[in-house]
Amino acid sequence: MDALAKILASAARGGFPPPDCGLTVLPQPSPRDAGVLALTGHTVVFADVPPEWVRRRVPPDDLGAPLGPPFLSALCGRTGREAGSIDVLLVLPPGTGPAPHREELREMRNLVGTPDPAHPRVADALAHRSHVRAWTTADGGTLVTGTGVAGRWEVAVEVADAARGAGRGRALAAAARALVPPDEALWAQVAPGNAASLRAFLAAGFVPVGAEVLLWPAGVAETAG
Repeated sequence: MDALAKILASAARGGFPPPDCGLTVLPQPSPRDAGVLALTGHTVVFADVPPEWVRRRVPPDDLGAPLGPPFLSALCGRTGREAGSIDVLLVLPPGTGPAPHREELREMRNLVGTPDPAHPRVADALAHRSHVRAWTTADGGTLVTGTGVAGRWEVAVEVADAARGAGRGRALAAAARALVPPDEALWAQVAPGNAASLRAFLAAGFVPVGAEVLLWPAGVAETAG
């Protein structure tokens, strides 16, 4: 388990780095994954750049600087990547969250198939995750799982306009618990302005961990959570 995976695993259990206004710089956990993770009072930069280069560009004790435009622009220029959106990072620890309805799981399992790369949510997952699987429901719900940053299990959901307002997003987020290994934490990245999605994941038992921005090779599209 690499250093970033250890930090994430600890955070999923409620253990965080000291809130010391500190900065940890780590190498990328894989050629695909680079970014900045802001936790309470501590920031982690995971990118293949010299730690001294990062520290020269982040004023001491400025907790907002690593996610600010000046530093992100410099980091993108140094790495040749593009910054995605700054998302809220949420986690559902193993063994937590409401139990999904059996009827919903049965429906989703009956409809599981080869991920459709034409679906925007699936296309985004195929670009940013490994081991991607996708489920759909008869009323227009989509749930996608896969392994993302540092091998963590991630989930994204989408609900068709006609099915919104009936708790489908919460039900899909809760159902994901049964669709990944039971001893794994389940992670979600949600755009801060997507209040409906935030409410759905919170209602399904996910808890906020921090804020995260991922850096992608130029031209790789991103869909907000």
